[in-house]
Amino acid sequence: MPGSSPQAALEEQQELLAKLAPYAAGFFVDGLAEGWPSNETTAYLAEVRRLISTAAPGKPVLLYLPQPISLEELRHEDDTVRSFDGVVLGDAQPEPGSRRERVAGGSAALGVELHKVRALRQALGPGPAIVAGAAVHEPQDAMALLEAGASTVLLHSGLVYAGPGLPKRINEAIVHSRITSSSAHMQPSQPQGQLPPSPSFWANWGWMCLLGLGMIVGGILAWLIAMTSVLLPYDEAFLEKSRSEILRFKGHLLHFMSHDRITLAGTMISIGIFYHQLAKHGLRYGLHWARTAVISSCVVGFSSFFLYLGYGYLDPLHAGAAAVLLPMLLLTLRGLKDLPSRKPPGVRNDRIWLRAQWGQCCWVVMGFGLGIGGLTICFVGITDVFVSTDLTYLGLTSAELTAWSDKVIPLIAHDRAGFGGALFSLAVALTASALWGVNQGEGWLWHTFLWGGIPGFASGLLVHFHIGYTDFVHLLPVYAALLLYIAGLYLTYPYLVGRHKNPEGV
Repeated sequence: MPGSSPQAALEEQQELLAKLAPYAAGFFVDGLAEGWPSNETTAYLAEVRRLISTAAPGKPVLLYLPQPISLEELRHEDDTVRSFDGVVLGDAQPEPGSRRERVAGGSAALGVELHKVRALRQALGPGPAIVAGAAVHEPQDAMALLEAGASTVLLHSGLVYAGPGLPKRINEAIVHSRITSSSAHMQPSQPQGQLPPSPSFWANWGWMCLLGLGMIVGGILAWLIAMTSVLLPYDEAFLEKSRSEILRFKGHLLHFMSHDRITLAGTMISIGIFYHQLAKHGLRYGLHWARTAVISSCVVGFSSFFLYLGYGYLDPLHAGAAAVLLPMLLLTLRGLKDLPSRKPPGVRNDRIWLRAQWGQCCWVVMGFGLGIGGLTICFVGITDVFVSTDLTYLGLTSAELTAWSDKVIPLIAHDRAGFGGALFSLAVALTASALWGVNQGEGWLWHTFLWGGIPGFASGLLVHFHIGYTDFVHLLPVYAALLLYIAGLYLTYPYLVGRHKNPEGV
């Protein structure tokens, strides 16, 4: 505790060691900033070192060096420092009121930290660990500390100023640096960052491409049917009513069913585009985040087929499509590997990066919104089936529909629940891509969002205006999602597609 004497501090350390030794992988010890006389500090640190070696033999013990301590002070403690397995440098907080946008040359705190790391590495040699963590607010800071001699980098205030994605960005920069240096050493003529040979199309990723194409083709066919006859022969057989009978009873009823099926078709096309792109540019090169996005979305999508249990109508075409596409998913799972990306990551927190963060936020919010919407539609589809605006548009009540045909509501429920499941499946793929896939130069991801969003929004908006179902409250979620979608495309374009170069000029 602050203000403790060396003896009181030792008693506290003994209590901590007794409780932490079974769980801790290692320890770092503080004692250089207590204001004790030099000889008492040295004796205290030696005793703590002995206590740890007794309570937790074989576990590393590092000495904590407070940020204000100077190199001159460290030289007086040289023997003490060398008696530990390494050192941990304290974090430095940014100056009050300082701008967090980095400028050429970096911050003063980082410069001081780099100087200390170089001096310590030169004094300690290659063996002892040096853990640095002052003013690491962007990947380039961490890379500079590692190049200066740090063994490990800790993150503190950088997580506040750069967000929770900072560790991922740093690790990607480290891995890319090691890959390029290794490739240059083994094959000097090979361009840095060149993608490794991809597996055969039929090995795994190609099947997901075909699954995506199957979703696109299925969506187009479903759209054409919904624009023309709306009902298939087995639908009419289930209803025991013909299309003409439905029109005579209530014309809006057929329009309403068409609107459900067209929105489902557009969502299917969007899912297919995402699957194809994630397979071609992600699974093909072993990107773990793309694998997570695709597999999670597929699990949700195929599971939603069983929502028919809630309304009792089994769609033969839906069942047949699931039976054809499921083996493609299973063949995709064969031999998938996780490999690091070979593309140079962004290492600066510049204006283009910050702008892309806002765009990424728009996409993530949109993805969560679509997910909530999909789950809500699924729940409504297997319970009440209609919301109040639906019945207002139809000009009918549920009781009147049931009186006309007790099978019409189960048929509509099937369409609604199917659309909800598809929308949630799309939301999973979209949200995962937005959370983990946004990285400098990933232009294919921007185009995936562009072309993947158009069918879904086009089907959702155009059919409502075509059939006259334009209730503002009903369409408000679609308007909000469209604004987020457009904002995300606009804000991320320079970072993902533009000619934005990293400091190495790649």
